[in-house]
Amino acid sequence: MKALLKYGGLLLALSVVACVDPEDQPSKVYDFRVLGISTESPELMAPSCERTPEALEALAAPVTYRALLVDPKGGGRPIQYELWACADTDDSTCSDEANRVLLSEGTATEGELTLSIRPGAATLAEDTLLLERVQEKDPYKGLGGIRMPLVLHVVAGDEEVYAQKLMVFWCPVVEGMTANVQPQIPGLRVDDAPWPEGEVLELRGKGPFVVTVDDVTALQETYVVPGLRLDAVTLKEAWEISWHTTLGEFAGQVTGGADFGGQLGKHRTEWEPPEDATAQEVTFWAVVRDGRGGSSWQVRRARWSP
Repeated sequence: MKALLKYGGLLLALSVVACVDPEDQPSKVYDFRVLGISTESPELMAPSCERTPEALEALAAPVTYRALLVDPKGGGRPIQYELWACADTDDSTCSDEANRVLLSEGTATEGELTLSIRPGAATLAEDTLLLERVQEKDPYKGLGGIRMPLVLHVVAGDEEVYAQKLMVFWCPVVEGMTANVQPQIPGLRVDDAPWPEGEVLELRGKGPFVVTVDDVTALQETYVVPGLRLDAVTLKEAWEISWHTTLGEFAGQVTGGADFGGQLGKHRTEWEPPEDATAQEVTFWAVVRDGRGGSSWQVRRARWSP
């Protein structure tokens, strides 16, 4: 199986080059996947838009890259990975050898892959900064931020996944711009009871079980971006959370976001196990994205019995 995932801004697309059950749902995790990618910081902000040593140093700062690797049937098998940075956001696999830089490679296992990288310092032939090549290929020349594709290529057995995260580089084009802060889910609840991290919850019955998120209203940032006339435009985050599980399915696979009128959606979903399932331990994932490149996740476990 070969899968292509793309993370960044408002975009989350999945295409699979394989035979896929038409009833397959993203919330059902039964094979090898990359469920989430984050960078810390979500974006790098230069102190000015002038090409100064201070600005270049800020954009070349180290970044912690994290990928959530899920392999429920792998039995702890080795996972080979390569992490590339490339110049073209449409190059989902970083296939253009003249416009890519290898940031890291190695072997991992299921769980959170964590790497320290410096994509802003990556250079092509003749010491050309990859960041400059990304800006050259951008039709807006960086007005909406320079978005560098980071492409993770992972292979586990005969399963292969490409996952793209757009790393955002900014400078203060208009007054009031500040760097993005990583979104963090404050807490989860099941049937209105707290679900602490690290605790294996006991669930009984056929459900559905109502899963909610503690209020995130105050955590969703107000931020400033440049408009087409280089005026300051103020926007508000509307977080989306995608829900995943090793058993059953979620009714409400993605929660939150906002409609065309700006009305925020609620973070409420329902989990229901299959009718013929036997008692077992179940893993759940909640992956939050803020719509502007920030992302993180929470992992929970439960022992469920009919």
